[in-house]
Amino acid sequence: MKKFASVLAIAGLAAVLVAGCGGDPKAGPAPEAVGKKSIKVGVTAGPHAEIMEAVKTVAAKDGLDIQIVEFSDYMTPNIALNQGDIDANSYQHQPWLDNQIKDRNYEIVSIGKTVIFPMGIYSKKVKNISELSNGATVAIPNDPSNGGRALLILEKANLIKLKPGAGIKATVADIADNPKNVNIKELDAAQIPRSLDDLDAAAINTNYAMVAGLVPTRDAIALEDADSPYANLIAVRTKDKDDPVFQKLLKAYRSPEVKQWVEEKYKGSFVPTW
Repeated sequence: MKKFASVLAIAGLAAVLVAGCGGDPKAGPAPEAVGKKSIKVGVTAGPHAEIMEAVKTVAAKDGLDIQIVEFSDYMTPNIALNQGDIDANSYQHQPWLDNQIKDRNYEIVSIGKTVIFPMGIYSKKVKNISELSNGATVAIPNDPSNGGRALLILEKANLIKLKPGAGIKATVADIADNPKNVNIKELDAAQIPRSLDDLDAAAINTNYAMVAGLVPTRDAIALEDADSPYANLIAVRTKDKDDPVFQKLLKAYRSPEVKQWVEEKYKGSFVPTW
């Protein structure tokens, strides 16, 4: 009986070892172990969440499972990413990220641009920004971030010239050349669309333009493009920036399928950068 029990014990141990090695070598690894990756991506509610749902569908075909985590404010997604509660986020542009890193010492970095909600210059009086007359009144938002953004668009359209190095922090005081003596009027961003009838032109954020029935790619007489620093991006922790899983995420986001989806869904209000 002792000898028989020993044989049984050895047989049982062998079975355990075989099971631990995956059993029949011809069977291969379990399906869920083949190239499957799962990551948590933080987004803000609304368009960013909607687009990520489309990205999730494309990514799944490449073996990447995206768990979408929605936030209701602009601060928490970076806090959650820096703490490791999520693996990536998609909701912000570079100036916002740079400011957050400066203020909070986050170890976060962009891995690529996604879409831009382009600020545009709109007018009910001219069809081209070059047609603005001498002394024309042009409104820009009165907050520092959007004011500088608007001035960069006016400079790119050759309406004004800013002092060297003014960049995204430019103010009206940084205008170095104003050949048409354009009158820059600073107004609350939300008020500008309602004042458009009384202005020669105005810089309007996409969210306010949409409410006013304006489509950036159709109605703007000057518009930000994909090179704008205000294009949105995907951010990850700095230590993870070279992880192939995030290249899969970026690839899925910048896919032809997602581009088509964005163009059909938002009809020119939100523009792919690829």
